Amino acid sequence: MQKYRVAKMKYAFGALAQGLFGKPENLKLLANTGEALGFDVMWVNDHIIMPSDIKPNYPYTETGEFNEFGDQGDYLEQLTVLSFLAGTTEKVRLLTSVMVVPYREPIVTAKAIASIDVLSNGRVILGCGAGWMKEEFEALNRPPFNERGSITEEYIKIFKNLWTESSPSFSGKYASYNDVVFAPKPLQKPHPPIWMGGESRPALRRAARVADVWFPIIDNPRNPLDTPQRFADGVNQMKEIAELEGRNPAEIGVSFAINLYDDAREHQTDDGKRRVFTGSPDQIASDISAYKDLGAECLMIGFTIDPNSTNATIEQMHRFADEIRPKVDV
Repeated sequence: MQKYRVAKMKYAFGALAQGLFGKPENLKLLANTGEALGFDVMWVNDHIIMPSDIKPNYPYTETGEFNEFGDQGDYLEQLTVLSFLAGTTEKVRLLTSVMVVPYREPIVTAKAIASIDVLSNGRVILGCGAGWMKEEFEALNRPPFNERGSITEEYIKIFKNLWTESSPSFSGKYASYNDVVFAPKPLQKPHPPIWMGGESRPALRRAARVADVWFPIIDNPRNPLDTPQRFADGVNQMKEIAELEGRNPAEIGVSFAINLYDDAREHQTDDGKRRVFTGSPDQIASDISAYKDLGAECLMIGFTIDPNSTNATIEQMHRFADEIRPKVDV
C-alpha cells in the first residue's frame, strides 16, 4: 500500500438535527463544544419527509432496516440548520453530509448554498450523495429514482456553472436557463468544496468525475472499506476511474466517515478480529494513523447518540479531544 504525507488529520462531528438534537439550545451546545475542542468540521444530515413504510434498502445496516435513533421523522431541514450553525459558530467548517442532491431544485439550492457561504465567511463544504430511499423521492415528487445518479451529476454541474460564470447559461435534461444573473457568488473560489459520498462503483465514478473530495462511510456492509487494505483498494479504484475520465487523480482528496465508533470496548468482525475505531484510545489512534498514511485528510466520527440526553455525545467528544487526538497529532 502506498503511503501519503498528510500534514495534519482533520476531524468532523455531526449534528443529527432531530429529536433532542433538533432543539436550538442543544444544537448550539453541540456546535460550540465541538468548536471549542478544536474540531474542524461539523456535518448535518438530510431528510425532508419520512414515509411511514420504507422498504429495507438502507445501505449501512446488515438487514437494510432504517431506524435512525428511533425517531418519527422529525428532521430539521438541512440548509436551514446550516444557516443556524453559521450564526452560532465562528471557525468550524459546515458540511452537508450528505445532501441528497436530487431532493431540491438546483437553482434555488445553488442560491441557498452561496448565501450560507457568504454569511458564514466562506465555511461551507457541499457533501453530496444521490440518495437511497425511493419512497422519499416519490413523496417529494422528484425526478425518477432510477435516474438519481445522472440527476446528481447534472445538478452539480449547474451549481458550478452558477457559482463561477459571469453570465451563466445551461441546457440539460433536468434543468435549463440562459444568460441569467446569479449573485452574490460564494465567498470561496472557485466555489465551495464539493465532496462526494458513497461506496458503490457508481458513487466512485461520480466522485472521480465531479468531486473535489471522495468521502465514503467505511463500515458499509455492502461495500466495506473497514480495513486499511480495503480502503486503499477503494482509493486506488477511484483514482483509476479519474484517470479514465481525464482528470488528474492527485486533484481529488480523500476523507472518510465511521458510523460505529466506540472508545469504551472492542467490537468484533464476523471473523473475530477487532473492528477498527473500537477499543482503547491507543487502538483508535493507531487506526486513525493507518488511514491517514493512506491519504485520508478528514475523519468524520459517528459519536454515540443518546436520544434522551446530550451528555453521552459531549463526553465522548471530550474524550476524543483529550485522549485520542493528541496521540495522532504529534
